Amino acid sequence: MSVTHAQGFIATGLETGLKNSGGKDLALVQNLGPRNAAAVVFTSNRAKANPILWSQQVIADGIVSAIVLNSGGANCYTGSAGFQVTHATAEAVAEKLGVSAGDVLVCSTGLIGEQLPLDKILAGVTAATLDADGGIDASLAIMTTDSKPKRSVVQGDGWSIGGMAKGAGMLAPALATMLVVLTTDADLPSSVLDAALRSATRVTFDRLDSDGCMSTNDQVSLLASGASGVVPDLSEFTEAVTAICRDLALQLQADAEGSSHDIAIETINAHSEDDAVEVGRAVARNNLFKAAVFGNDPNWGRVLAAVGTTQAAFDPYAIDVSINAVRVCISGEPGESRDLVDLTPRAVSVLIDLKAGERRATIWTNDLTHDYVHENSAYSS
Repeated sequence: MSVTHAQGFIATGLETGLKNSGGKDLALVQNLGPRNAAAVVFTSNRAKANPILWSQQVIADGIVSAIVLNSGGANCYTGSAGFQVTHATAEAVAEKLGVSAGDVLVCSTGLIGEQLPLDKILAGVTAATLDADGGIDASLAIMTTDSKPKRSVVQGDGWSIGGMAKGAGMLAPALATMLVVLTTDADLPSSVLDAALRSATRVTFDRLDSDGCMSTNDQVSLLASGASGVVPDLSEFTEAVTAICRDLALQLQADAEGSSHDIAIETINAHSEDDAVEVGRAVARNNLFKAAVFGNDPNWGRVLAAVGTTQAAFDPYAIDVSINAVRVCISGEPGESRDLVDLTPRAVSVLIDLKAGERRATIWTNDLTHDYVHENSAYSS
């Protein structure tokens, strides 16, 4: 049931006419308590949408009673009128649910530079009916170019976490272009939620780099109701949050616009974790490499050329590269025949051994396809 799996949460998703394509476009999730703790991680893009600016104020005290999300418009670069739409949306949700507008997070996703029709949003909020089965509809309502909803559940010892996400393009740090709502019935304060969430997003959503493009609207929210009455160990809870974030991140990767391959780039034996991330990201953002994978061409030279653009510590003539478990480059020289590499499956693994230390990191990306170019060339039409 996604965000309503954990005790203490109700939700809904409904159609208000915000999307030209039709379908559900407004989601509401309410935390019934008894605790109303929350933590949020936002995009690091300096160009932030109005809902981000609003939600940054809301989360300052760590108390959140509800979250409202719309697809069909980003409400970004829409000026003071756009911020008033965000404010009015929160006010309407507050009146509907009997909570404070200052405790309502707002999220939007869609085309930048278009005003949202406030009348449709207000009518939708007024008509909304939230219940414990509403998590499915909520996950449908936040979709834009997604081909399928993303949902996940992790069960703890007497407590649980449920989650939903949207995202299919502009997948790059910080967070990837996405809206994510996580809910838990664990009895934890906002400070603990914040620590767990930031630890989890650092190694999951922040390492999803499908196309190198960063959104203006990224937001990952974690709400705790405390309804289970269970206080889990911090490490156990962080592990569970990381697991659900990883699952949702990989669902986002698998649904990336027009992709035909899901690529995991693992860099090992790096001098530092930052070096491993930098190397993996350089390969993930290399269009020549991504085009080669699309063409089922195991061109390992493009991997080394991308690695060589980084500032990471390594000997460029000592690197090993394996593609789908075939070590095609050994110590900077040809290794096993590239003809042994089968790139017809969707899953592709690239292993880069820097031989410079003991750290490692994995970056997830996709290939560059005709369909990706076509879909994004006509996004606003």
